Amino acid sequence: MSDEQPFDFSILDRVGAPHRRYGPGEKVFLEEDTGNAMYMVRSGRVDLITYGIILENVRSGGVFGEMALIDDGPRSAAAIAAEPTEVVVIDKPTFIAVVGADPQFALKVMGLLATRLRRMNKQVG
Repeated sequence: MSDEQPFDFSILDRVGAPHRRYGPGEKVFLEEDTGNAMYMVRSGRVDLITYGIILENVRSGGVFGEMALIDDGPRSAAAIAAEPTEVVVIDKPTFIAVVGADPQFALKVMGLLATRLRRMNKQVG
């Protein structure tokens, strides 16, 4: 999620967060899908796409789909595996457990949201 230290995936393993594997071109979710979890890339790469445009490439340690934990709204973009990829699924109870074990995790997710919002503001302005 940042260039500081790599994320310690053992925290997610300890709280029992499920893992999912996707092949190249396989959808994690589509734009407008209902969401109830965010994802962290354990290995591989996920492209976030809207209207056929790649908004972001999310690699190991990166998260996506985090808005679903905040507002329960529909997905704002599609997430497609760009190569063989493994993700960890983080629903609300898992997120709360991870934040309890590593409070900095919440700040990292908020930082990511702020970065994405700033980038959107520059594109619009």
